[in-house]
Formats: sequence, structure tokens, C-alpha cells
Amino acid sequence: MNVLLLGSGGREHALAWKIAQSPLLNRLYIAPGNAGTGSAGTNLDLDILNFEQIRKIVIEKQIDLIVPGPEEPLVKGIYDFFSKDRALGGISVLGPSGQGAMLEGSKDFAKAFMSRHGIPTAKYQSFEKTTVNDGLNFLRSLKPPFVLKADGLAAGKGVVIENSLQAAEACLTDMLLNEKFGQASRKVVIEEFLSGIELSVFVLTDGNDYVLLPEAKDYKRVGEGDTGLNTGGMGAVSPVPFATKLFMEKIKAQIIAPTLDGLRNEKLDYRGFIFFGLINCDGNPKVIEYNVRMGDPETEVVMPRIKSDILPLLLAAAKGELKQARIEIDERPAITVMLVSGGYPEKYAKGKQIAGLDRIQDSLVLHAGTKADSGKIVTNGGRVLAVTSLKNSLEEARAASYNSISKIDFENKYFRKDIGLDVM
Repeated sequence: MNVLLLGSGGREHALAWKIAQSPLLNRLYIAPGNAGTGSAGTNLDLDILNFEQIRKIVIEKQIDLIVPGPEEPLVKGIYDFFSKDRALGGISVLGPSGQGAMLEGSKDFAKAFMSRHGIPTAKYQSFEKTTVNDGLNFLRSLKPPFVLKADGLAAGKGVVIENSLQAAEACLTDMLLNEKFGQASRKVVIEEFLSGIELSVFVLTDGNDYVLLPEAKDYKRVGEGDTGLNTGGMGAVSPVPFATKLFMEKIKAQIIAPTLDGLRNEKLDYRGFIFFGLINCDGNPKVIEYNVRMGDPETEVVMPRIKSDILPLLLAAAKGELKQARIEIDERPAITVMLVSGGYPEKYAKGKQIAGLDRIQDSLVLHAGTKADSGKIVTNGGRVLAVTSLKNSLEEARAASYNSISKIDFENKYFRKDIGLDVM
């Protein structure tokens, strides 16, 4: 079968790497891809939000399955676009409908959904420009720190945590009156701060049944000791030691099951990944957020732990045939460390030549922000490479990743040196 994978980051390289191993695969196309995905399939220069352009490629390349990597095509309705196109004979798209994708596309929608279905999460209220004074009063009723979330998609930058009431009030005003995050912050969700340890849980569902993928813990802050600015993720570990069998059973019963029941009850067409951003509050899981796709850099640490052929699972989910599906997981731990451009997540340079990739033997190097330029591989983003190692212990995996990192070089290379230490 022929597969079209949409996206250009580390998540997409991890998915491409895994899909390419399937004996069911005929051809894999990645749009637009990066310098790494080209080793797993064929990169195509496509705008992933131009559905008419994608449709032409689907016909030309005889695509059987479309796998959107990032959330934006899903929120924009790529599933709806192709499901209504009878001329294509029912091309399979792995993802929810545009309405189902609102679990990530709107924080307010997601919180209201959780409230309706009794899914444990932080208390909240939502505000718009006309109710900014109500929002300020709600902030004054809370204890610090204060959590403010732009309702819409804000490229991972729409969540602000302030320790002082004055700063929170200023932030709310900036978000609502000055549209700090553009249209995404025309509505703002204010919620109580939850204290605990975070983890990411992933399922692949056909809307009725699901398979549980390995869980992971990622590291968002740019500096060691979880300090500095929030990023798209500086690394990840899997499995997560505190995600015991008992804790995972609570997640299944209290969060996964009612989420799928809620989707069915509200007749929201959902076939694809659900990412549960969770927090462990004194042994009880609560939902911080939903994502309607796999996480990044979590995908880079999760995919190597899946022993099963991933392609039949993706196709079964897209076709609504997961009932008999099983997944085999490698018990060995994995760790991913991100190499980023100096200055990230703020200003950083691009086009820096990357050296040493041919010297890596003990780790899997997945490209995030790279491109090929005149026969060389150069940096093309803030997060550049994900270095993943799968070993018999977390200590061995961690040592292998950092040893591999020492062999890779580009100007202003930066990485956190403490990934995994907190769970060892």
C-alpha cells in the first residue's frame, strides 16, 4: 500500500522510520518532510493545509492512507474533506473529523467536554474581550500560581503560568484586549493550578476500540532543572516509573473510557491518536490537555518501543477495525534528548552545517529541523535533532544518547544535560 505522511518534524521522522519497516508498505511519501525523512521515503514539496493540492497527489501517487502528523490539518478539516470526496472511493485518513479535533483546537471545548463527561481536570472558567473584568475578578478568587490558556492553536506558546496576581492580570488583559496570541486568544481559559508530576499517555482508536501505546514523560523547559522558557520539548523518557499498573488502570477507567464514551455519545467521528496530557496529583490522574495527534518529542521515544508492525494498526484505526488488534511493546526503556539551535525558543540562526551524523552507531537520530542543502545537512529550525537510545536500563539508554550527542556538532548546538535524571 502507498502512504502519505504529512509534516516535517521529529514526530514525522519517527513515524516514517516506523512505517517504513512494514512489509505491507509499497511506497511512503512525506510532505514536506526534512533531511531525515528522505531516508525512509520520498519527500514531496506540499502545503499540508492545501487540501486540493494534497488531493492531486493522492490521485497521482495512488495513496491508500493519509497520516497527518501535526494538529493543524486535522483542526482545519482534512478528514472531512476526504471523507466527503466520493470520487476517491473512500481514501482513509487517520484522524478525527474537524469537530472531533476541537479537543485540541479549542481549550474551552475540551474543558466543557471533560465537564460534561465527568473526566477529572482542573476547575476553570472561560472569558472573552467583553467579559475581561469578570476574568480579572476570577483571577482574584484563585491562589497563585495562575494558569491562563489561549483557547485556540498557538503553536505551543498559548499557555502562560504567572506567580503574581499583577502579572496574571496584565497577561489576561494583553491576551484578550491586545490579542497577544492572535485569534487564538480571543477567548482565554483560566484554570486552577494543579501540582504534581506530568506524563503523556497515547491511544490509537477507531472511535470504539483502542490500543494503548507506551506512555512517556517529556521535558518542556529549555534549562536544566526545568528552568527557563517553555519549548516544544527538550527530551523525553519512556516508560514512566510512577505509571504503575494501578495508576494506568485509573487512567483507563477514569479518563480513556469516558473520553471515548463521550465522543460516541456526542457523535463525534474520531479515528486516530489521542494524546492525554496528564498530571499525577497524589496518586490520581487529571487531564491537563488533549492533543489529537502524537506528541513531539514523545513520538521519538515511543515508536522505538513498539515491536508490532505499526502500519496494520494505523490502517485498522482509520477503517474502524481495531477490535481484534493487539500491540506488542518492548519492555526496555528509551530516552530521547533534543539538540536545539542556540537561542531557541527565541531567536536562533538557521543554515548551520551538521557534522558527525555518520559516526552514530548506538542511537537512533531523528531529524526535526533540518534540510538538505547542496549535499550537506543543515539546521532549519529551533529543535534540530532527536537522539534516541533503547537499552536494558534507563542508565544505559541515557549514557548511549549523550555519548552519541558528543559526536554530533553544529554551530551553537545546545541540549539539556539532565534528561531522565529525575526518574532514575
